[in-house]
Amino acid sequence: MSEAAEAERARFEALVSEAAAVSVDGWDFSWLDGRATEQRPSWGYARAMADRMGRARAALDIQTGGGEVLASVPKLPPLTVATESWPPNIARATALLHPLGAAVVADPDEPPLPFGDNAFDLVVSRHPVTTWWTEIARVLAPGGTYFSQQVGPASVFELVEYFLGPQPPEVRGSRDPEQARAAAEAAGLDVVALRAETLRTEFFDIGAVVYFLRKVIWMVPGFTVEEYRPRLAELHHLIETEGPLVAHTTRFLIEARKPDA
Repeated sequence: MSEAAEAERARFEALVSEAAAVSVDGWDFSWLDGRATEQRPSWGYARAMADRMGRARAALDIQTGGGEVLASVPKLPPLTVATESWPPNIARATALLHPLGAAVVADPDEPPLPFGDNAFDLVVSRHPVTTWWTEIARVLAPGGTYFSQQVGPASVFELVEYFLGPQPPEVRGSRDPEQARAAAEAAGLDVVALRAETLRTEFFDIGAVVYFLRKVIWMVPGFTVEEYRPRLAELHHLIETEGPLVAHTTRFLIEARKPDA
């Protein structure tokens, strides 16, 4: 093995080992600072959500993760509740949100939501894995609003398909914004806003790829470094010789209102 090849292999092992060891609890991606970039949607979800929170009386944040986005709201409603399913995130969100007056409820992210009918005038969710529209409509009070930023179709599929191969049309086309519109309307909600954008994402080293796939577990289900080590090594070589891996993130913003009684 040449000296250059040995140096590349050593860098690969160091980057992968570091990324495989770091905690992926919560929904904070600051570990990727300087190692990956993702263009942000133009609508500014956190700011827009905070504005709606400031006018709400009772709010629910579904699948809050570690509570980081909800904790950024300057003024929470008098009644604020968050749900989360993953135990490490439940603990993290509880520690972060309880001092702010928000309750965290452990919930498996399956129907039914553990709340009564017409309980909230605002329900929000950032990047939910699944949106249970009928349940959202049930817990919204008449005149209440659901406000959500969601992952769109074929998001970061340059990376997904590098590891999994070409995906069938039904997989690439899932999470289409128009499907969300139809499901919201079928649940009895009026969609008042729907916007979608495609955004540039770059991974500057293989450690960033490993960290991302460990954290966003639905991208490559069952991902482990050992199972994908040969493909990771090939991708490391491509990044080292040709520059960052460029992918495209898709996001959509949906706002739906429950009709007044």
